[in-house]
Amino acid sequence: MEILGLVFAGTATRERAAMARFLEETLGLPRVDVGGVSADRFALPDGAQLAVADPREGGETSRTIGFRVADVDAAAAELRATGVDVSDPMSNDRQRYAHFRAPDGKLYELVEELGPS
Repeated sequence: MEILGLVFAGTATRERAAMARFLEETLGLPRVDVGGVSADRFALPDGAQLAVADPREGGETSRTIGFRVADVDAAAAELRATGVDVSDPMSNDRQRYAHFRAPDGKLYELVEELGPS
């Protein structure tokens, strides 16, 4: 599997509104609309995105990191072959993604871009 970069970071907090204001007003990050996503998403200059959600909104997503891959199905199959538990791929308007837990016990994602990034 080839990791092409870091594409996504997500956090969940009880202070979602304050965090979203901070990212937009203080850090100057533009909001991004992504259909099929209920979190507030913000664009970073390198094309990556940061998402802010309510606690447990998307399951156990207190913190997640997304690795860009060319083919999420192939990458998930490679991880499964090594014994890693990987979710079935899901999608939104911009990406296909699958969650997995690394040896540190934390949530990570494999992310395939569907359109121009």
